[in-house]
Amino acid sequence: MTQYFSSDFTLGILGGGQLGKMLLYETRKFDIKTRVLDPSDEAPCKIACDVFEQGDLMDFKTVYNFGKKVDVLTFEIEHVNIDALEKLEAEGIFVYPSPKTLRNINNKATQKQFYKDHQIPTSPFNIFETKKDLMAAISDNTIKFPFVWKQSTGGYDGMGVSVIRKNEDVDLLPDTHCITEELIHFKNELAVIVTRNPKGEIKTYPVVEMEFHPDANQVEYVICPARINDEVAEKARNIAVKVSEAFQHVGLLAVELFQTEEGEIIVNEVAPRPHNSGHYSIEASYTNQFEQHLRAILNLPLGNTDSKLPAIMVNLVGAEGHTGEVVYKNIEEILAMDGVTPHIYGKKETRPFRKMGHVTIINKEMDKAHKIAEKVKEIIKVISK
Repeated sequence: MTQYFSSDFTLGILGGGQLGKMLLYETRKFDIKTRVLDPSDEAPCKIACDVFEQGDLMDFKTVYNFGKKVDVLTFEIEHVNIDALEKLEAEGIFVYPSPKTLRNINNKATQKQFYKDHQIPTSPFNIFETKKDLMAAISDNTIKFPFVWKQSTGGYDGMGVSVIRKNEDVDLLPDTHCITEELIHFKNELAVIVTRNPKGEIKTYPVVEMEFHPDANQVEYVICPARINDEVAEKARNIAVKVSEAFQHVGLLAVELFQTEEGEIIVNEVAPRPHNSGHYSIEASYTNQFEQHLRAILNLPLGNTDSKLPAIMVNLVGAEGHTGEVVYKNIEEILAMDGVTPHIYGKKETRPFRKMGHVTIINKEMDKAHKIAEKVKEIIKVISK
């Protein structure tokens, strides 16, 4: 067995944002040597990894040369050069999740087609090469308002996704490869994090419920456990496992789901990495999602995914009307509250709706946790100087 701990073994991480930073909490805990690549010299990971390199994640040569210096390569952002990952894998570097998994996920059109091909329930969709093709389909009633528009590549944190209700909305869209989806009237937006190691051992975390900001299309609250019955929870976890087995991924896979008004569970989309819907696990779970990702990609036994206590996670995003050097207003007030833990990501500049941190609230009673979460949301403000 490889000696990962206190050794020359090196884990490479593509991307140096907050997900990487939280993963580094765990590599520090286990004394695993790390090397990080990120385009920004001010990346949050810079302070916590052993070696930091600045470079373009989409540049073949940069990613390939970086990967040759590590033993296992993982990523905290999907927008990376997959050709370089494939070459590294062919030359014996372990890349988890695999480039094949990433190719199936990275393009939303490919991802939706993958669900259809594997009989995984998802919303009806259409694929369009150009905006002109989309407009032609609207003209001949192939698709009808309202619908959800998603650009096939490059979207993140609600960017590249719009609800289209009329022709004027279409005019504002970029001319790009895209998909349209039927607008689902759902009862709940849920997520299940699935972990799988190279041995094929699989574990799922409890189903969480996500409440979204109506304007930013970003998660505002993550609630664990979701307020659903056991039958729905079991169905959601089973579908998430089916998705995991279809992708044959290694590491974490966050499966975002809709519970329809009729009680059906359908897959919205997935992310092959630690995910916003699992941040609560740092305080609330026996094994947090970042440690679990590490265990999975190193082919170690997977940890217990149960929660110790109910939890709610609140995203800290930049306030509207504020751009510039960040200030966390009233943070002392939330630190005085029981069961409240803020996580600050280390981004020096704030802008409207930029993810700057999160706060986890744990409590024996979910109702109390929710009330505290609402207070936290009200009190703390992420503003600029």
